[in-house]
Amino acid sequence: MEKIKIGKALVNNVTQQEAIQEIDRLVSSGAKGYVVTPNLDHVVKLETDPEFERIYANAALVLADGNPLIWAAKILGTPLKALVTGSDLFPALCQHAAARGHRVFFLGGLEGVAEKAAAALSQKFSGLQVVGTYSPPFGFEKDDAENGRIVRMVNAARPHLLFVGVGAPKQEKWIYRHIESLDVNVALGIGASFDFEAGTIKRAPKAMRQLHMEWFWRFANEPTRLFRRYFIDSTAFIPIIYRQRKQQKEHS
Repeated sequence: MEKIKIGKALVNNVTQQEAIQEIDRLVSSGAKGYVVTPNLDHVVKLETDPEFERIYANAALVLADGNPLIWAAKILGTPLKALVTGSDLFPALCQHAAARGHRVFFLGGLEGVAEKAAAALSQKFSGLQVVGTYSPPFGFEKDDAENGRIVRMVNAARPHLLFVGVGAPKQEKWIYRHIESLDVNVALGIGASFDFEAGTIKRAPKAMRQLHMEWFWRFANEPTRLFRRYFIDSTAFIPIIYRQRKQQKEHS
Protein backbone atom coordinates (compact mmCIF):
# COMPACT_ATOMS: atom_id res chain seq x y z
CA MET A 1 0.00 0.00 0.00
CA GLU A 2 1.48 3.32 -1.12
CA LYS A 3 2.45 5.79 1.60
CA ILE A 4 2.88 9.54 1.17
CA LYS A 5 5.33 11.39 3.42
CA ILE A 6 4.00 14.62 4.94
CA GLY A 7 6.41 15.87 7.57
CA LYS A 8 7.03 12.85 9.80
CA ALA A 9 3.69 11.22 8.96
CA LEU A 10 3.58 8.41 6.39
CA VAL A 11 0.00 8.61 5.12
CA ASN A 12 -1.64 5.65 3.39
CA ASN A 13 -2.79 6.71 -0.07
CA VAL A 14 -6.30 5.25 0.04
CA THR A 15 -9.92 6.21 -0.44
CA GLN A 16 -12.41 5.83 2.39
CA GLN A 17 -13.75 2.62 0.87
CA GLU A 18 -10.23 1.19 0.58
CA ALA A 19 -9.61 2.08 4.24
CA ILE A 20 -12.80 0.26 5.25
CA GLN A 21 -11.73 -2.78 3.23
CA GLU A 22 -8.32 -2.82 4.94
CA ILE A 23 -9.92 -2.54 8.39
CA ASP A 24 -12.29 -5.37 7.44
CA ARG A 25 -9.26 -7.45 6.41
CA LEU A 26 -7.61 -6.83 9.79
CA VAL A 27 -10.77 -7.92 11.62
CA SER A 28 -11.29 -10.99 9.43
CA SER A 29 -7.68 -12.11 9.83
CA GLY A 30 -7.83 -11.81 13.62
CA ALA A 31 -5.03 -9.24 13.56
CA LYS A 32 -4.60 -6.43 16.07
CA GLY A 33 -3.82 -2.85 15.20
CA TYR A 34 -4.89 0.76 15.40
CA VAL A 35 -5.75 3.56 13.00
CA VAL A 36 -4.68 7.20 13.25
CA THR A 37 -6.22 10.09 11.31
CA PRO A 38 -3.70 12.95 11.11
CA ASN A 39 -4.65 16.56 10.59
CA LEU A 40 -2.44 19.64 10.55
CA ASP A 41 -2.18 19.56 14.35
CA HIS A 42 -0.83 15.99 14.33
CA VAL A 43 1.87 16.80 11.77
CA VAL A 44 3.06 19.68 13.96
CA LYS A 45 3.02 17.56 17.15
CA LEU A 46 5.07 14.85 15.43
CA GLU A 47 7.99 17.28 15.17
CA THR A 48 8.45 17.53 18.96
CA ASP A 49 6.76 14.48 20.53
CA PRO A 50 8.82 11.24 20.32
CA GLU A 51 6.01 9.07 21.70
CA PHE A 52 3.59 10.43 19.12
CA GLU A 53 6.17 9.62 16.45
CA ARG A 54 6.37 6.01 17.71
CA ILE A 55 2.59 5.80 17.66
CA TYR A 56 2.55 6.78 14.01
CA ALA A 57 5.38 4.43 13.11
CA ASN A 58 3.44 1.46 14.49
CA ALA A 59 -0.05 2.31 13.18
CA ALA A 60 -1.83 -0.17 10.92
CA LEU A 61 -3.36 2.69 8.91
CA VAL A 62 -2.64 6.42 8.69
CA LEU A 63 -5.49 8.33 7.01
CA ALA A 64 -5.47 11.97 5.88
CA ASP A 65 -8.01 13.83 8.03
CA GLY A 66 -7.65 17.44 6.99
CA ASN A 67 -7.49 19.40 3.75
CA PRO A 68 -4.08 20.93 4.61
CA LEU A 69 -2.63 17.42 4.21
CA ILE A 70 -4.28 17.08 0.80
CA TRP A 71 -2.89 20.45 -0.26
CA ALA A 72 0.57 19.65 1.14
CA ALA A 73 0.69 16.33 -0.71
CA LYS A 74 -0.03 18.15 -3.99
CA ILE A 75 2.65 20.75 -3.30
CA LEU A 76 5.11 17.92 -2.60
CA GLY A 77 4.23 16.30 -5.93
CA THR A 78 2.74 13.18 -4.31
CA PRO A 79 -1.04 13.73 -4.38
CA LEU A 80 -3.33 11.73 -2.13
CA LYS A 81 -6.37 9.99 -3.59
CA ALA A 82 -8.84 11.35 -1.06
CA LEU A 83 -9.56 13.00 2.24
CA VAL A 84 -10.59 10.34 4.79
CA THR A 85 -11.92 12.14 7.84
CA GLY A 86 -12.53 10.34 11.10
CA SER A 87 -15.96 11.97 11.26
CA ASP A 88 -16.96 10.40 7.93
CA LEU A 89 -15.15 7.11 8.53
CA PHE A 90 -16.82 6.49 11.91
CA PRO A 91 -20.44 6.19 10.68
CA ALA A 92 -19.31 4.44 7.50
CA LEU A 93 -17.47 1.82 9.56
CA CYS A 94 -20.53 1.40 11.79
CA GLN A 95 -22.65 0.77 8.70
CA HIS A 96 -20.09 -1.77 7.48
CA ALA A 97 -19.92 -3.38 10.93
CA ALA A 98 -23.71 -3.77 10.95
CA ALA A 99 -23.59 -5.55 7.60
CA ARG A 100 -20.64 -7.76 8.57
CA GLY A 101 -21.72 -8.59 12.13
CA HIS A 102 -18.72 -6.86 13.71
CA ARG A 103 -19.18 -5.75 17.31
CA VAL A 104 -18.26 -2.19 18.30
CA PHE A 105 -17.48 -0.36 21.56
CA PHE A 106 -17.64 3.42 22.05
CA LEU A 107 -15.19 4.94 24.57
CA GLY A 108 -15.18 8.69 25.13
CA GLY A 109 -17.20 11.87 25.14
CA LEU A 110 -18.88 13.58 28.05
CA GLU A 111 -21.28 11.63 30.24
CA GLY A 112 -24.01 10.08 28.11
CA VAL A 113 -22.67 11.22 24.72
CA ALA A 114 -21.33 7.82 23.61
CA GLU A 115 -24.63 6.25 24.67
CA LYS A 116 -26.60 8.79 22.60
CA ALA A 117 -24.31 8.19 19.61
CA ALA A 118 -24.86 4.43 19.97
CA ALA A 119 -28.65 4.90 20.01
CA ALA A 120 -28.57 7.18 16.95
CA LEU A 121 -26.32 4.88 14.93
CA SER A 122 -28.24 1.75 15.93
CA GLN A 123 -31.42 3.39 14.65
CA LYS A 124 -29.67 4.38 11.43
CA PHE A 125 -27.96 1.02 10.80
CA SER A 126 -30.12 -2.01 11.51
CA GLY A 127 -28.18 -4.84 13.13
CA LEU A 128 -25.37 -2.69 14.53
CA GLN A 129 -24.02 -4.40 17.65
CA VAL A 130 -22.82 -1.72 20.07
CA VAL A 131 -21.62 -3.99 22.87
CA GLY A 132 -20.60 -1.21 25.23
CA THR A 133 -20.24 2.53 25.80
CA TYR A 134 -18.30 4.41 28.46
CA SER A 135 -17.52 8.06 29.13
CA PRO A 136 -14.32 8.11 31.23
CA PRO A 137 -13.75 10.80 33.87
CA PHE A 138 -11.44 13.73 33.27
CA GLY A 139 -7.80 12.74 33.76
CA PHE A 140 -8.56 9.01 33.44
CA GLU A 141 -5.44 8.41 31.34
CA LYS A 142 -3.26 9.14 34.42
CA ASP A 143 -5.18 6.75 36.70
CA ASP A 144 -3.82 3.19 36.50
CA ALA A 145 -6.79 1.72 38.36
CA GLU A 146 -9.27 3.43 36.04
CA ASN A 147 -7.32 2.36 32.96
CA GLY A 148 -7.31 -1.23 34.17
CA ARG A 149 -11.06 -1.04 34.73
CA ILE A 150 -11.62 0.31 31.22
CA VAL A 151 -9.49 -2.44 29.66
CA ARG A 152 -11.43 -5.11 31.58
CA MET A 153 -14.74 -3.51 30.57
CA VAL A 154 -13.79 -3.47 26.89
CA ASN A 155 -12.42 -7.02 26.95
CA ALA A 156 -15.56 -8.34 28.65
CA ALA A 157 -17.63 -6.90 25.78
CA ARG A 158 -15.39 -8.55 23.13
CA PRO A 159 -15.70 -5.90 20.40
CA HIS A 160 -14.02 -6.21 17.03
CA LEU A 161 -13.75 -2.41 16.74
CA LEU A 162 -12.99 0.05 19.53
CA PHE A 163 -13.72 3.71 18.82
CA VAL A 164 -11.99 6.15 21.20
CA GLY A 165 -13.07 9.79 21.21
CA VAL A 166 -11.21 11.74 23.89
CA GLY A 167 -9.26 14.20 21.72
CA ALA A 168 -5.77 14.14 20.27
CA PRO A 169 -3.12 13.24 21.20
CA LYS A 170 -4.73 11.73 24.32
CA GLN A 171 -6.77 9.14 22.41
CA GLU A 172 -3.84 7.98 20.27
CA LYS A 173 -1.55 7.72 23.30
CA TRP A 174 -4.15 5.82 25.31
CA ILE A 175 -4.67 3.32 22.50
CA TYR A 176 -0.92 2.88 21.98
CA ARG A 177 -0.23 2.30 25.68
CA HIS A 178 -3.03 -0.25 26.09
CA ILE A 179 -3.41 -1.95 22.69
CA GLU A 180 -1.53 -5.08 23.78
CA SER A 181 -3.88 -5.53 26.76
CA LEU A 182 -7.03 -4.91 24.74
CA ASP A 183 -8.91 -7.85 23.24
CA VAL A 184 -9.91 -5.95 20.09
CA ASN A 185 -8.92 -6.23 16.45
CA VAL A 186 -8.82 -2.55 15.53
CA ALA A 187 -8.87 0.61 17.67
CA LEU A 188 -9.48 4.03 16.16
CA GLY A 189 -9.17 7.56 17.56
CA ILE A 190 -12.13 9.60 16.28
CA GLY A 191 -12.04 12.94 18.12
CA ALA A 192 -15.43 14.66 18.33
CA SER A 193 -17.29 12.11 16.20
CA PHE A 194 -19.42 10.83 19.09
CA ASP A 195 -20.69 14.38 19.59
CA PHE A 196 -21.56 14.72 15.90
CA GLU A 197 -23.54 11.47 15.86
CA ALA A 198 -25.20 12.20 19.22
CA GLY A 199 -26.16 15.69 18.04
CA THR A 200 -24.44 17.43 20.97
CA ILE A 201 -22.16 19.27 18.52
CA LYS A 202 -23.51 20.19 15.10
CA ARG A 203 -21.20 19.28 12.25
CA ALA A 204 -20.62 21.73 9.42
CA PRO A 205 -23.23 21.56 6.64
CA LYS A 206 -22.22 19.39 3.70
CA ALA A 207 -21.87 22.44 1.44
CA MET A 208 -19.27 23.95 3.78
CA ARG A 209 -17.39 20.65 3.92
CA GLN A 210 -17.31 20.49 0.13
CA LEU A 211 -15.88 24.02 0.06
CA HIS A 212 -13.14 22.90 2.52
CA MET A 213 -14.54 25.28 5.16
CA GLU A 214 -15.37 22.80 7.92
CA TRP A 215 -12.43 24.16 9.95
CA PHE A 216 -14.06 27.62 9.99
CA TRP A 217 -17.40 26.17 11.15
CA ARG A 218 -15.70 24.29 13.98
CA PHE A 219 -13.68 27.34 15.03
CA ALA A 220 -16.84 29.50 15.08
CA ASN A 221 -18.48 26.95 17.39
CA GLU A 222 -15.43 26.22 19.61
CA PRO A 223 -13.14 29.28 19.35
CA THR A 224 -11.36 28.88 22.69
CA ARG A 225 -10.44 25.23 22.17
CA LEU A 226 -9.49 25.51 18.50
CA PHE A 227 -7.76 28.90 18.34
CA ARG A 228 -4.31 27.42 18.94
CA ARG A 229 -4.76 24.65 16.36
CA TYR A 230 -5.93 26.91 13.55
CA PHE A 231 -3.98 30.11 14.18
CA ILE A 232 -0.77 29.09 15.97
CA ASP A 233 0.00 25.47 15.07
CA SER A 234 -0.94 26.19 11.45
CA THR A 235 1.96 28.63 11.18
CA ALA A 236 4.33 25.81 12.19
CA PHE A 237 2.89 23.49 9.52
CA ILE A 238 3.96 25.67 6.59
CA PRO A 239 7.72 25.57 7.40
CA ILE A 240 7.53 21.77 7.79
CA ILE A 241 6.20 21.41 4.24
CA TYR A 242 8.59 24.07 2.93
CA ARG A 243 11.61 22.22 4.36
CA GLN A 244 10.43 18.93 2.91
CA ARG A 245 9.89 20.49 -0.52
CA LYS A 246 13.33 22.09 -0.37
CA GLN A 247 14.92 18.72 0.51
CA GLN A 248 13.12 17.13 -2.44
CA LYS A 249 14.58 19.69 -4.82
CA GLU A 250 18.08 19.26 -3.38
CA HIS A 251 17.93 15.50 -3.95
CA SER A 252 16.27 15.59 -7.37
